[in-house]
Amino acid sequence: MAHSHPHDETHLSSSAVLQDIVIGLADGLTVPFALAAGLSGAVASSGLIITAGLAEIVAGSIAMGLGGYLAGRTEVEHYDAELKREYEEVANVPDVERAEVDELLAEIGLSASTRALAVRELTADPDQWVRFMMKYELGLEKPDPRQAPKSAFTIAGAYVVGGLIPLSAYFFTATPTAGLVWSALITLVCLLVFGYFRSRLTGQPPLWGALKMAGVGSLAAGAAYLVAKSIAGWDFLGL
Repeated sequence: MAHSHPHDETHLSSSAVLQDIVIGLADGLTVPFALAAGLSGAVASSGLIITAGLAEIVAGSIAMGLGGYLAGRTEVEHYDAELKREYEEVANVPDVERAEVDELLAEIGLSASTRALAVRELTADPDQWVRFMMKYELGLEKPDPRQAPKSAFTIAGAYVVGGLIPLSAYFFTATPTAGLVWSALITLVCLLVFGYFRSRLTGQPPLWGALKMAGVGSLAAGAAYLVAKSIAGWDFLGL
């Protein structure tokens, strides 16, 4: 009698999109917050902090988006170059490539007779042969050529959302000091929540992930604040 064994597998889907969101949000929460915190220790105008913060968010989102696009295009170009090289090797040195297939199959424990049959089957079709070599010899998966622009917009958008969160406190407070206090509280909560859910989605300890994310953001903001506070006390005209 046949028995069914239901097995629910929970795998992370759309990992590229999630990775882009994580990159954008993480930098968006920390960099503009550190800038605003640093300026809070150097200027007396919330308007100046808002202006500088918005300018940084625009510039940062463009830079992050462009970085994501270039990374995606580089991955596609690298794959295409390796694919072309692999086709040339299959055509020009087939015996060497067959030996490499045999070595790869030996590494996973197949017997000599099984390897011989598998090598014959795999190398009968050049396209199948090259796909096998790309995946198991080079460890390369075919990238989605549409992913580069998707990554650019996702990272840039996530950066804008993350950056507006700490800056929003300065819109509703009268002084930079008050804005810094509320910005720090809002950003700290967001970093904890973001770190917690990011760690859960990626299979990491969520509590540790939350504390680590909040710790990194706090260190960045604290360093920026202390540097700006120190610089504000310098007498540049006297140098």
